[in-house]
Amino acid sequence: MAALPCHRALLLAALLLLGASAAVEGKGKGKKVSVALYYESLCPSSAIFVVKKLANVFKDGLLDAVDLSLVPYGNARVKDGAISCQHGPDECLLNTVEACAIDAWPDLRVHFRFIYCVESLVVDGKHREWESCFKKLGLDPKHVTDCYKGERGHKLALKYGRQTDALQPPHKYVPWVVVDGQPLYDNYESFEAYVCKAYKGRPPKVCEGLGRPPIVQAVAEAGNGVTYDSGDIGVEHDDDDRARLEMVVPDDDN
Repeated sequence: MAALPCHRALLLAALLLLGASAAVEGKGKGKKVSVALYYESLCPSSAIFVVKKLANVFKDGLLDAVDLSLVPYGNARVKDGAISCQHGPDECLLNTVEACAIDAWPDLRVHFRFIYCVESLVVDGKHREWESCFKKLGLDPKHVTDCYKGERGHKLALKYGRQTDALQPPHKYVPWVVVDGQPLYDNYESFEAYVCKAYKGRPPKVCEGLGRPPIVQAVAEAGNGVTYDSGDIGVEHDDDDRARLEMVVPDDDN
């Protein structure tokens, strides 16, 4: 076999080196595990779950293993094209606002930060101050405002309604968390353990020390079957909790 010219030999060596480097970099990475949260904006259990638990997807590398989607609709109903919500018109408004935020900022790191801010206000009993989240986060409100005030917002709400109504098995209450296609029922707060079990790549740091997830069992509907608690939220926040709004979604990938 004839020897390769020097420049071609160098090029081939460089390509082989790049290929080996990419293989090493990709080693240990598996297909992301789908996690879907079906919720409604003014449900106390939904708000607390978003603020206290779901934000953990941004900790200790878990996001590398998770494909997270949020579906703000919950137990709403559609009749003759009009949507009615369990917690009234304010909930329909905020469901649509959060749907518009997902539409405006498809990047999870952006729309989750906004939804986290709104749901933190819900937890604090200040949901009517939701527009303050634009300024707090330095986000331009125009797209979201135009969306929820116009036909776009209504179409997004109907889309999320169809998505929620198509769940199999049907959701029994909110929050309703589905990991890797399987609903977690009452075990939804342990979603990280189910992600760690389902992920086939190198386990994220957050998986260290997590035990085996509880066995998922279908349970009887809670209360009236549509939400865990329809009353006001009474949750104390310390300074560390409030600071999480700025820390929960880092600005970079570290």
